Amino acid sequence: MIWQYNKVESMQSSYTREELLACSRGEMFGPGNSQLPAPNMLMMDRITIMNDDGGDFGLGYIEAELDIHPDLWFFACHFPGDPVMPGCLGLDALWQTLGFFLACSGGPGRGRALGVGEVKFTGQVLPTAKKVTYKIHMKRVVKRRLFMGIGDGYVEVDGRLIYEAKDLKVGLFTDTSGF
Repeated sequence: MIWQYNKVESMQSSYTREELLACSRGEMFGPGNSQLPAPNMLMMDRITIMNDDGGDFGLGYIEAELDIHPDLWFFACHFPGDPVMPGCLGLDALWQTLGFFLACSGGPGRGRALGVGEVKFTGQVLPTAKKVTYKIHMKRVVKRRLFMGIGDGYVEVDGRLIYEAKDLKVGLFTDTSGF
């Protein structure tokens, strides 16, 4: 049986860096449930908007931000003399954001990226940037043995669109031993 996304009354509309760090330590959703990565792989500083009925499809919207500083770890190694944020980190940030939405929607289990339909890069994040914004428009939330979300994601740097990712997929698994 497949259920479409149901409204969760306890969903907060925003989260601070301290709350995201608590999530990375496993303190937000309880043992065996979703966690965000710890720094340095945590690719967001805050969630600024989250709702379960907004976005382009009316099934939820989440927006997160990362403050850019020239001393961020990836600039020193990608590429020496030509520093740029790796595109894969922006994509991972979209999966992190979508997974966080699922966990806040009441989904049990640990988050795992399941894929993406199409990715388009039209810009880059340089050390001179100030802020990266991640936006996810939820298209579907499936509640079965696997709790899964599908959404379209966008990455902006200082207000300019630089990545588009269609059909991002994240699943929450109560048992990851066979994954």
